[in-house]
Amino acid sequence: MMIYLHKLLPLLLSPLFISIGFMLLGFISRRRIYGLIGVVILLIASMPITGINLMRYLESGHKLQSPQDIRHADAVVVLSGMIRRIQTEDGIRMEWGESADRIFAGIDLMKADKAPVMILTRGILPWQNGMTEGDMLAEVAIKAGIPDTQIKRTEIVVNTAEEAQAVKLLMQHSQPSIILVTSAFHMPRAKHLFEANGFTVLPYAVDFRIEDERLSIMSFIPKASGLHDTSFAIRELIGRLWYSIRY
Repeated sequence: MMIYLHKLLPLLLSPLFISIGFMLLGFISRRRIYGLIGVVILLIASMPITGINLMRYLESGHKLQSPQDIRHADAVVVLSGMIRRIQTEDGIRMEWGESADRIFAGIDLMKADKAPVMILTRGILPWQNGMTEGDMLAEVAIKAGIPDTQIKRTEIVVNTAEEAQAVKLLMQHSQPSIILVTSAFHMPRAKHLFEANGFTVLPYAVDFRIEDERLSIMSFIPKASGLHDTSFAIRELIGRLWYSIRY
């Protein structure tokens, strides 16, 4: 039940929901100022420059690394969140999402002998079908040359907090060191949760979303993609706040 609340509650603070709320308030109260506020919020949130700056803040403090840049650890931990499940006539097929860099970075780290084992989290949400992500990614890693004996999979998990707890169950001692592989925007929250569970975390951020682009008039023209990026960033900020309070 909690996973549904975790997914639904951020919608209450999303720009679209707040904008609609102000517009409805303006319609009910017959005061145009509320409707205007709703429109302004929607326009600002839809500007690409808004989402870009929020994502840049989320990714700040991290940079692309190569395996040679990081020291040896007890395990490489690759977090879920890179697979789309597609319904076909032959059943569920798995395709790569935006965060596919995670598994390939994990494979590169293993090939560079940065840890004796790679841990994959078996992420799947209650409303999703098909195999867990960790099981699918294990097949990818084995095909890429990582021995099955060097791959561990957690129990089924639905969020980052559960991933940290599930990985802890697989470790041999109480204060293990791990190379944590996840998206740059997600790294601060993930690192915080793993450290709260007793890990020494070596962050290895991938899947950077902000490209090196010049500022132009297009940066200020509202787009659906701009609203998506702003909403995505706000949801991540809410997640950081929630877990910083809870842990």
